[in-house]
Amino acid sequence: MSDPSADKRIDAQPPDPPAGEDKQSLAAQGSVVAGMTMLSRISGLVRDILFAYLLGASQYADMFLVAFRIPNVFRRMFAEGAFNQAFVPVLMRFKSEGHDQMRGFLAPLLGLFSLTLLVFVALGLIFAEELVFLFAAGFRNNGDQLQMTADLLRITFPYIGFISLTAYAGAVLNAHNHFAVPAVTPVLLNLVLIGAASLALAGATGLQAVVVLAWGVLLAGVVQLAFQVPSLGRLKAMVKPNLKYQHPGIGRVARLIGPALFSSSVAQINALVNTLLASMLISGSISWIYYADRLLELPVGLVAVALGTVMLPHLSRMDAVGDTALFNRTLGWGLNVGLMLGLPAAVALYLLAQGLIATIFLSVPGGQLTAHDARMAGYALEMFAVALPGFVLVRVLSAAFYAREDTMTPFRCAAVAVAANLIGSLATFSWFGHVGLAWATALSAWTNVFLLYFYLKRDAVFTLGASMWPLFWRCLLATGVLAASLWWVVGDWPWLAMSSGVRILHMAAVVICGVVLYLAVLGLAGVRPRDLNHYSAR
Repeated sequence: MSDPSADKRIDAQPPDPPAGEDKQSLAAQGSVVAGMTMLSRISGLVRDILFAYLLGASQYADMFLVAFRIPNVFRRMFAEGAFNQAFVPVLMRFKSEGHDQMRGFLAPLLGLFSLTLLVFVALGLIFAEELVFLFAAGFRNNGDQLQMTADLLRITFPYIGFISLTAYAGAVLNAHNHFAVPAVTPVLLNLVLIGAASLALAGATGLQAVVVLAWGVLLAGVVQLAFQVPSLGRLKAMVKPNLKYQHPGIGRVARLIGPALFSSSVAQINALVNTLLASMLISGSISWIYYADRLLELPVGLVAVALGTVMLPHLSRMDAVGDTALFNRTLGWGLNVGLMLGLPAAVALYLLAQGLIATIFLSVPGGQLTAHDARMAGYALEMFAVALPGFVLVRVLSAAFYAREDTMTPFRCAAVAVAANLIGSLATFSWFGHVGLAWATALSAWTNVFLLYFYLKRDAVFTLGASMWPLFWRCLLATGVLAASLWWVVGDWPWLAMSSGVRILHMAAVVICGVVLYLAVLGLAGVRPRDLNHYSAR
C-alpha cells in the first residue's frame, strides 16, 4: 500500500536513498551530463562566432554549412539516434546477465556496425553531388556552387564513420554509468574547429577558408574517437569485432533499429526540409536558420539531451527487472525537471532572440555578419523557442518506449510529426521565408509530444500522477513572472543599435537577473532542491 503522506511532496521519491541500498541519483548524473554539455555548447558558440566572423552569411558560408550539416544529420539519425535507441536497451539486458555475456554481444555488434559504416562512407563519397542536391536543391541553379559543395562534402563525409564509432563507445560507457567522458567529447570537435578557423583567419579567404574548415571536421572525428578508447579499456569493454550475425542480440537490435531510424530522426528530417527549402530562398537563409539553431542547441543539450542520455539506460534496466513503479516515477521525474528547465529557457529565447543573436555573433568588430543578418536570425530563433519545450518532452517521453524495446510507436508518432513539418513548411515558406520554416519545426515538435503521450496513456504505460501537478503549477507561475518581467524591462531595447560592450553588459545583467528571479519565485512557491531528488538502484 502506498504511503498517503507521499502526495504531500512535490515528488513522491524520498529525499535520500534508502539505508543499505546502493542508489544512483539521476539528478546528480544529469547534472554531470549537463555540465559537460555546457562546456560543449559554450565552445560551440565560440566556434560559431569564429564561423560568423570568417564567413558571415555568404555563399561560402552556405556551402560549408551544407557540407558540415550532411554528416551531422546522418550522425544524429544513425549513430546517436536509431543505433543508440536500439542498442542501449539490448545492451542493458546482456549486461544484467554478466560481463562475459555483454562482451559476447558487443563483438559481433561492433563488427557489423563497422562494416556498415565502411560501406556507407564509400557510398557517400561516390554520390556526394546527389547528397548535396538532396539537402540543398537550390544549389542546382549554380553548377559551380553545387560542385564545390560536393568537393567539400567528400572531405567532411568520412567524419560520420569516426563519430559513429565514438557514439558506440559513448553508449557502452553510459551503460556503465560513466556519463562524463561521452558528454565532454563534443568539446574536442569544437576545439579542433576553433583551431581550423583560427588557421583560416591567419590568411585563408573564401573557398580556401572553407576547405581548411572541412579538413578540421574530419580531424575532429579522429580525435573524438581516440579520446574515448582508453575509457573503454579501463572497463574491459574493448572487444575483438567479428561478423557472427547469428548472435541473438544482433537480431533484437536489427528488429528495433528500422523504426527507430525514422522515429529518432524527426529533428534531422525537419532540418533537411528546412535546408532544402531555404536553399530556394534568398542567399543567407540557410545561415540565418543555422545561427538561430545554434542558440537553440544550448538549452536542448543542457536539458533534453542530458535527460534522455541519463534516463534511457536506467529505464531500460527498470523494464528488464519489471520495476514498473520506479519506471513510472522516473518518467514523471523527467517530465517535471524537463519543464522546470525548458519553460524558462523558451521564454528567454523568445523575448531576447535578437539581443542574444547580436550579443553572440555581432560583438566581435570587423566580422562578416551584419545587423540585418542578426535580425533575420532572431526572427527564426523566436519560432525555435516555441519548439524548445516540445523537444525536451519528446526526448523524455520517447525514452519510455525505447527502454521497453518499442520502436514502432515512436515511429508512428514521428511519421505524423514529419508530415506536419512538411505541410507547415510548404504552406508558409513562400510567404514568411525562413521564419515559416522555423515555425513548422515548432508545429512538428508539439505534434510529436501530444502523440507520444496519447500512446503512453492509452497503453497504460504512464499517466500524469497527482504528485506531478504541484511542481508543474509552481514552474508555470515562476515562468509567467519571468516572462512578464522580461517583456516589461527589455521589450523595446534597441539591441542592434547598441555598441558591443554595452550590449554584452546589458545581456549579462538581464540573464543573471532573470535566473535569480526565476529561482526566487520557485523558492517562494515552496520548491526546494530536495524535491528534485530521484534515485535509481544501480
